Amino acid sequence: MPSPTPSSGGPRSDVGRWGGNPWQPPTTPSPEPEPEPDRRSRRGGRSFWARCCGCCSCRNTEDDDWGPERHGDRGGRGSGSRNRRPDSRGSDSRQPGSRDSRQPGSRDSRQPGSRDSRRPGSRGSAVNAAGDGTIREGMLVVTGVDLLSSRSDQNRREHHTDEFEYDELILRRGQPFQMVLFLSRPYESSDHVTLELCIGNNPEVGKGTHVIIPVGKGGSGGWKAQVTKSSGQNLNLRVHTSPNAIIGKFQFTIRTRCEAGDFQLPFDPRNEIYILFNPWCPEDIVYVDHEDWRQEYVLNESGRIYYGTEAQIGERTWNYGQFDHGVLDACLYILDRRGMPYGGRGDPVSVSRVISAMVNSLDDNGVLIGNWSGDYSRGTNPSAWVGSVEILLSYLRTGNSVPFGQCWVFAGVTTTVLRCLGLATRTVTNFNSAHDTDTSLTMDIYFDENMKPLEHLNHDSVWNFHVWNDCWMKRPDLPSGFDGWQVVDATPQETSSGIFCCGPCSVQSIKNGLVYMKYDTPFIFAEVNSDKVYWQRQDDGSFKIVYVEEKAIGSLIITKAIGSNMREDITHTYKHPEGSEAERKAVETAAAHGSKPNVYATRDSAEDVAVQVEAQDAVMGQDLMVSVVLTNRGSSLRTVKLHLYLSVTFYTGVTGSVFKESKKEVVLAPGASERVTMPVAYKEYRVHLVDQGAMLLNISGHVKENGQVLAKQHTFRLRTPDLSLTLLGAAVVGQECEVQIVFKNPLPVTLTNVVFRLEGSGLQRPKILNVGDIGGNETVTLRQTFVPVRPGPRQLIASLDSPQLSQVHGVIQVDVAPASGGGAFSDIRGSGRSGETIPMASRGGA
Repeated sequence: MPSPTPSSGGPRSDVGRWGGNPWQPPTTPSPEPEPEPDRRSRRGGRSFWARCCGCCSCRNTEDDDWGPERHGDRGGRGSGSRNRRPDSRGSDSRQPGSRDSRQPGSRDSRQPGSRDSRRPGSRGSAVNAAGDGTIREGMLVVTGVDLLSSRSDQNRREHHTDEFEYDELILRRGQPFQMVLFLSRPYESSDHVTLELCIGNNPEVGKGTHVIIPVGKGGSGGWKAQVTKSSGQNLNLRVHTSPNAIIGKFQFTIRTRCEAGDFQLPFDPRNEIYILFNPWCPEDIVYVDHEDWRQEYVLNESGRIYYGTEAQIGERTWNYGQFDHGVLDACLYILDRRGMPYGGRGDPVSVSRVISAMVNSLDDNGVLIGNWSGDYSRGTNPSAWVGSVEILLSYLRTGNSVPFGQCWVFAGVTTTVLRCLGLATRTVTNFNSAHDTDTSLTMDIYFDENMKPLEHLNHDSVWNFHVWNDCWMKRPDLPSGFDGWQVVDATPQETSSGIFCCGPCSVQSIKNGLVYMKYDTPFIFAEVNSDKVYWQRQDDGSFKIVYVEEKAIGSLIITKAIGSNMREDITHTYKHPEGSEAERKAVETAAAHGSKPNVYATRDSAEDVAVQVEAQDAVMGQDLMVSVVLTNRGSSLRTVKLHLYLSVTFYTGVTGSVFKESKKEVVLAPGASERVTMPVAYKEYRVHLVDQGAMLLNISGHVKENGQVLAKQHTFRLRTPDLSLTLLGAAVVGQECEVQIVFKNPLPVTLTNVVFRLEGSGLQRPKILNVGDIGGNETVTLRQTFVPVRPGPRQLIASLDSPQLSQVHGVIQVDVAPASGGGAFSDIRGSGRSGETIPMASRGGA
């Protein structure tokens, strides 16, 4: 994966993000730069899709399903409307979050098979074959259609789409659904009825963007429709969709033919049909053969994202909100925004690859702007987000990239988008994640003759943690054996075919070091299973390997467990057991395809003194103690010259200058151990802190008797407090409920411009609360009301952010009872005002 050339103001100029960029206190924000609107002039006319996915790059140049968006035109084409605003829903002018007469979430009073106001006359006039609108006696006129699309109807329940806060019909492909046609006369066996679905600007049968389904005759590619009941002037149909259907928002119409003439039902935007991937369908290549997996990885609207270090794992709840009103439109708008060809939207490999590119803003003005600088004054601190809904709706509403994101935000949004579209997806955290910049498949750290780091050569970096996604699908584009979990990473790190995207990459190819498998296997393999190699410069200027740390990279890979909030260790799916023959073979096989295929040939070993760091609980605002234990595993006396260097670090592995160090000579008897400690006061580290409160301990040393080189890096974080949420009363659909939030400032300094965020699918639309300043060691309490709109177990999530303290969050489970009248859903939506100033209910001292 070639990387972009470092340049001033270029993609690699972000301090805190790239290795080789030492941290300095920032004077101006350093977000990801926005690309030029028209990239074709820079790429010699080569389209985004041609670079993103070569298999879809060969197309007719006249097919405008695919061209990059025209400058200034943010309108998507997912519903067939060329100039549609990004915040519109098809041809309907309702806005996400607006209240109208057909609000998603409201109970539809129609009964299956009833005749209602869904008549074509409100949106157009009936037409005949001559196109003059004349209706002749005896013609079979469709006076209305009931798609049984309300959330309480059979279709939505059977297709597992009843949680979507939409009134339109939402289907999963490869599965039948029901509809009722209202006719001008009883249906006769000699009548011909044809259903048609269209998507895109230029629907074509050959591309699957124009689907024709003759009733009772069987269609092509798995599409067919049968009459299940004919009663009076009502005709009940059962329609089968193709398991390979394009996903998106289709226009729907009906044609009839009889001796009296032909009739076509005019398009009605209220009859638009969404079609999604179907992990419940065995014929769909995204099929998942475990119901508990589908419940967790497709239907669960919240999850846990893990961060910190392997020894100090932090966790936060994330509101995916894939069923919230407007989110599905935002997901389809993402595909529209870069003009993904509609004909390719039935392929989950292509769709997931485009999503990995579009969730970040580099190249394509995608969803999120990355920022690792520590200065978020022109946007939102990535640690302050509590979910994806606010981000996606902002992108849909404005068409502008949202500031700011880091890896867990990119991954959280990607999970939302892929689950919303029907792909089983989970959020994965890899601790000690390597960023290999030279395709050596090793993490190379260079030192001078005295073991002082040569920073100008150290371009690789090890992130304390990195978050990406696994999504489940078959891989018909690969040899057999590579189906199942596929890695997709939307965080912009290295380019793939010239764009910032990554995956999908089979986890099986990663596990076995098959780095020649597409997509981007070498980079991901290095992230989880490379070795950290320490090189020392020799007197003649050459470099020699003095130490190989084999278990340093990808030491722990975890995700949220199915059906609980526990962690699940999935390291074994990515790696063979550390130290096993299979694991070493995988690493060395992969390295043979890298830029340093003979790296292991120059390896020396003489290790009888072991170094171990004792992890202790370090709390933000308090003093801490660093402890290192040396053990002599040999049979002779050993004298060790030990050096400890402590610095702050971004979670990306980019470090600041050393602010405390300690040097000591330790004599170890055979089999003996000795602890070396270094106390660190709060006043010593306070002024040096950067994002996430992480610190890096560099340990180096030299054993006098045998020349053994000691080298180890240990990262730890300062723990921040949680928000305490308490529900005050029962939660019932449609009834106001109150929550209390309590926070104690752990620092002896005032927190300024404090902002709370509150969000929960089915409970509360994203809400921002400005609370002003909070004094040193002060406790504050605030209360907020919300109105649940959907029953069942829900998660209400809150966060706090200020310039002095971030990474503070809390969550409470809210079990919502159905409304007393028996209604399952409410037509009320959370109505929090952004930027609302909230007075504290009470304040207390320490």
